[in-house]
Amino acid sequence: MSTILTFILPLIAAAGGLFAGKVFYSKVNKNIEGDAQRKAEDILKNAELSAENIKKDRMLEAKENFLRLRAEFEEESQNKKGILLENEQKLREKERVLAQQAEQQRTAEQELHSAKQSVQAKEENFRKKLEDVEKKREEAEAMLANQISQLEKIAGLSADEARQQIMDALKAEAESKASSLVKQAIEEAKLTATKEAKKVVIETIQRTAAENAIENCVSVFNIESDDIKGKIIGREGRNIRALEAATGVEFIVDDTPEAIIISGFDPVRREIARLSLHRLVQDGRIHPARIEEVVNKTRKNIDDEIIEIGEKTVIDLGIHGLHPELIKMVGRMRFRSSYGQNLLQHSREVAKLCATMAAELGLNAKLAKRAGLLHDIGKVWHEEPELPHALLGMELAQKYKEHPEVCNAIGAHHDECEMTSMISPIIQVCDAISGSRPGARREMMESYMKRLRDLETLATSFDGVQKCYAIQAGRELRIMVDSENVSDEKASNLSFDISQKIEKEMQYPGQIKVTVIREMRAVNFAK
Repeated sequence: MSTILTFILPLIAAAGGLFAGKVFYSKVNKNIEGDAQRKAEDILKNAELSAENIKKDRMLEAKENFLRLRAEFEEESQNKKGILLENEQKLREKERVLAQQAEQQRTAEQELHSAKQSVQAKEENFRKKLEDVEKKREEAEAMLANQISQLEKIAGLSADEARQQIMDALKAEAESKASSLVKQAIEEAKLTATKEAKKVVIETIQRTAAENAIENCVSVFNIESDDIKGKIIGREGRNIRALEAATGVEFIVDDTPEAIIISGFDPVRREIARLSLHRLVQDGRIHPARIEEVVNKTRKNIDDEIIEIGEKTVIDLGIHGLHPELIKMVGRMRFRSSYGQNLLQHSREVAKLCATMAAELGLNAKLAKRAGLLHDIGKVWHEEPELPHALLGMELAQKYKEHPEVCNAIGAHHDECEMTSMISPIIQVCDAISGSRPGARREMMESYMKRLRDLETLATSFDGVQKCYAIQAGRELRIMVDSENVSDEKASNLSFDISQKIEKEMQYPGQIKVTVIREMRAVNFAK
């Protein structure tokens, strides 16, 4: 019995425990399900509230968009309505203008018709008057012919002979009066123009400072000792022959102490030779291969220096926009000379003179300065042209798109083409001022003598000239005329004609004074 109880009691306890656990878990599950259901209900409520809020927001936004679109539509409709009203107003205005124009056209046609009728009536009257005038002219011509025939019978001369006598008398009187008027005009012009011209020229010269130094055709290379001459000459003269062949100049190594003469007509070549020799002497290695290398390097350096000189010149003068080729030509002027005067120095001086004179006369000073600097670029062209340097310079300036007034001033500064601007005579005058200063140029004696002979020959070619002398270094031409064949009035005309012919046919610096001397000598003998 006890054993059975022992076996049954645990089973009963276990069954009770199971029942109690089941009851507990059922309660827990019910609580969990209740909580889950409440959470679900809360979530649904929140979702419904969110959906309602979103719905309200979307409806509010849609309403705002609708109102905005409606306002824009109304505004656009209002604008289009205004445009339509404006177009209607313009259309009515155009219709009114067209109606006025049509009315004016009808009025003009009526006036034109009336004018045509009036002109036709006037033409008819004029035709009748012209016929009357023609009849009267014929009657007058017949009367004049009758009178002329009567006068020819009375005077014993034909009409042609009388007309010729009157023309000769009038011609002589006109020549006399014209000569007097010309002389009077010249004297009046001299009183004013000469004074003003002298004032401008003197002020221009006084405001320009220039050097009087001239250049020659040789350069002197100084050496420290005569021992270097042997190295320069080389074995059997091979070094000096290589130098002369590479540079194109002549090296004179004589008894002159501590000096070598470099002779050549081209200053660029002389400068290349001088610098090359200087580098060779400093280096100490003097042989044909080294000579050729140094000369080539020096030639390149000189080319660079030419460009640098040109750029510095145009910068100093304040000239802008010059073509690179023209800048290079300006730099080459540094190594050219004209009658011993350095061409670059001469061109700079002419440019400054032109700018000053143009400013005094109220002209374009910058354009005058540009033309003054470029007036002699034809002298540095690397080829040997057949044209004179002035015309060649004008062609180069035209090629590189210079101003037409600058081109004309370059070509006309030696009267080789017609002057078309006020700058051209300024360039000519300033070129003469720069070239005619004492010490500026060294003319050849032959050209100087030829100019004097040409002056005397030109003067003696006129009728009535007995003797002619060019004095004051060609600045004055003194002419003796035959007093029996040349009157005082004709002497004045002769002086004027000779001066005009000199201006047209000769080239000369400055001005030439033409003096005509008419001397009357009465000679008698007492016996």
